[in-house]
Amino acid sequence: MPLLFSYGTLQQENVQRATFGRLLAGRSAELLGYSVSMIAIDDPEVVRTSGKTHHPIVRFTGVRDDRVPGTVFEVTQLELEHSDKYEVAAYKRVLAPLSSGEEAWVYIDARHTP
Repeated sequence: MPLLFSYGTLQQENVQRATFGRLLAGRSAELLGYSVSMIAIDDPEVVRTSGKTHHPIVRFTGVRDDRVPGTVFEVTQLELEHSDKYEVAAYKRVLAPLSSGEEAWVYIDARHTP
């Protein structure tokens, strides 16, 4: 099954239920080579679902010592497609390295892709 790394709202139970129709079982993980900041969300449906007008967003730095904590989930391909619909255009899904040595899909700043 594909791995999906979340450092933000996809960790919220209400967002998981709305996006995937279920709660995801996950484990702590760290994303390597990225830094995190915040971005304003202007999509009213995403704001309604998450309850937040600002979401975290990660930017590729390429520095292996830069780490972003979060949660990694096992999801189906169909669930990945559902998460693509939830994320706004500012985010792009890419495969990225975790500190565990695994690679996971993660939504990053679309303006700063590796």
